[in-house]
Amino acid sequence: MRFGLILGDQLSHQLATLKHLDRSQDVILMAEVLEEASYVPHHPQKIALIFSVMRHFAKELRAQGWKIRYQVFNRQSPIQSLLDFVQHQQQRYAADALLITHSGEYRLQQQIEQHWSKTLGIPVHCLEDDRFFCSLQQFQTWASKYKSLRMEYFYREMRKQSGYLMQNGQPIGEKWNYDSENRKRWSGQPALPPSLTFIQDQIDRDVMQLVKTEFSHHPGQIETFRWATTREQALQALAHFIQHALPSFGDHQDAMVYGEDDLFHSRLSPYLNCGLLTPREVCDAAETAYLQGHAPLNAVEGFIRQILGWREYVRGIYWLKMPEYAQLNALQSSRSLPGYYWTGKTKMACMAEAVRNTLQHAYAHHIQRLMVTGNFALLSGLDPEEVCQWYLSVYADAYEWVELPNTLGMVLYADAGVMASKPYAASGNYIHKMSDYCRHCHYNVKTKTAQDSCPFNSLYWHFLNTHAAQLNSNPRMRMIYQGFERMPPEEKQAILQHAEQLLANLEDL
Repeated sequence: MRFGLILGDQLSHQLATLKHLDRSQDVILMAEVLEEASYVPHHPQKIALIFSVMRHFAKELRAQGWKIRYQVFNRQSPIQSLLDFVQHQQQRYAADALLITHSGEYRLQQQIEQHWSKTLGIPVHCLEDDRFFCSLQQFQTWASKYKSLRMEYFYREMRKQSGYLMQNGQPIGEKWNYDSENRKRWSGQPALPPSLTFIQDQIDRDVMQLVKTEFSHHPGQIETFRWATTREQALQALAHFIQHALPSFGDHQDAMVYGEDDLFHSRLSPYLNCGLLTPREVCDAAETAYLQGHAPLNAVEGFIRQILGWREYVRGIYWLKMPEYAQLNALQSSRSLPGYYWTGKTKMACMAEAVRNTLQHAYAHHIQRLMVTGNFALLSGLDPEEVCQWYLSVYADAYEWVELPNTLGMVLYADAGVMASKPYAASGNYIHKMSDYCRHCHYNVKTKTAQDSCPFNSLYWHFLNTHAAQLNSNPRMRMIYQGFERMPPEEKQAILQHAEQLLANLEDL
């Protein structure tokens, strides 16, 4: 008899662990433990989502005839970690081996590989997580061919391998990437998709009450929970996105609108990352929508690129570069995270909106994350470790393998360009161009040095000035630096002085 341990981000009936076990004699172990629920202050909705999906998944496995040993969360229990739980189960079952699919987090994977077998006294077999398009070995082989590990190169290889949006070995439409066509503001048309809600069952209600009782001190609201918690509901969410949102997703995927939290985004990443949906079925559904004439090419390509390209790429970077990657800080950023990242109480309308969405829904779409909260962190020189912990804490789809490269590499440029060819730094003009936030703001996006000037404006030029030695030789930054040099000296000095004043009073913005 063997144990099979299933983690909270492995809730898939196609999991390698299940494929390798015998349901007639082996035992599945699943546990809600304090160590995993609290190593960062996870958003209450993230905890509720994982616990509820775990309980529903265990119920489905029991109905299929599996023997399940399940640990419900108990803060007072002596079982505080996954290893504690496995050891406790050994007192009841004489297992001769433990099977587990490769963890999504370096921290836990190292514990498993280095300590578990010795502690448990039985072999621990780690199985490859084959729910991804690209294996870790394949990514390592790909990376060995290139000096610069650009996602675009990887994405094209994955398109060829998978066949998505390909014809006779070439991309449909004769372009690999339609990003330049996906940058339109949304000004009221087309109509936004109808909202999708799910009826909560007793499992959901029990979990909500547990989280309210045990995790009310974590930042974020539980009352606005609206996530799918079963495979059936996640498939409904996928179908809803394909029908109602995907056709307009491409044009408006970079848009931001005051008071609108979803626009045409899918909100499917939490289901992909915990196992309710597979990346292949999601990409299949999107490609089918294009082939049937339901959604345009720029929308479908942009969506598939996020999954087949970015999602697979950041996983590969994470496992290729860890553990050193987590300590990188190429720009030597060290300022503390301002309190409004946890409260949303700031006069900057864009920041207040992005954080409000985050706290209310454990969600913000990629432009809010990259070009608002992330851009501000970059320009302000916030400490990468604090910023990464924040992103890992507050989003329902955040697991370290996907969060860390996106935050440390894409958002903060702390890896000195491993992932991004230049920093994603922008002044308030970008936010003004892509949203209506600025007309709801205390600050004036049109000025740089007045007391009510948009903080992004002077902080942008201050960031460029501070890091000129590292960045002015970057070909993609050359024209920007040339423009900076052409500024009258008195204007440049006024901008930098205003930025210094803002940085000295970050908490008051």
